[in-house]
Amino acid sequence: MKRKFSFFSFWLLLALGAATLMFNSCSKDDSGNSSSSEQGVVINGVKWATRNVDKPGTFAANPESAGMFYQWNSKKAWATTGNVTGWTGWDDSDPVGGEWEKANDPSPAGWRVPTLDELLTLCDTNKVSHERTIQNSKTGMIKFTDKATGNSIILPIVGYRDDWNYIYIYDETDTEDGIIGCYWSSTSQYWMYLSIHGCYCAETDGFVGLCIRPVAE
Repeated sequence: MKRKFSFFSFWLLLALGAATLMFNSCSKDDSGNSSSSEQGVVINGVKWATRNVDKPGTFAANPESAGMFYQWNSKKAWATTGNVTGWTGWDDSDPVGGEWEKANDPSPAGWRVPTLDELLTLCDTNKVSHERTIQNSKTGMIKFTDKATGNSIILPIVGYRDDWNYIYIYDETDTEDGIIGCYWSSTSQYWMYLSIHGCYCAETDGFVGLCIRPVAE
């Protein structure tokens, strides 16, 4: 009986190991990232993903990657570099509505576009510090650190795509205005923009393309 038990245990463990390997392999998207493996980081009471949204339902390959641009309340992704030919699907009208509809949310499963109030928690200088940083030899990041816990995330300082198919990007020589990072909220076309002067939230035109950094549902 003892020998049979050992033989059975061996094959049981082997089968469980194979099943685990298969599950991990199938749960990854084409970029090699798994939305379920994104644990997120709590900053000032809000759980933020560590990466931007890339194609609908996927995260960017790494925290330094811009991901893709989205118009407000739209699930169609646009490139963060170069001109777009054809413009099929670009809506240059001003969106209506007060909240980003769930059906149009491009965030991976378990995540969503943050509200205005949630973006404001990142801009709260009493509880969160902001500084320019370099990660993996890449410049153009803002690091947000929770002063109470030391938890931190970085946001690439990506610009935006306007309705003339032009991309506004960060210029390190611009010491006057320096709008360098633009992120959507789910609240009535409000965005968060990062400049050399700080972190702010304001209302803008919903037809521009901005990045999305999601929060946990």
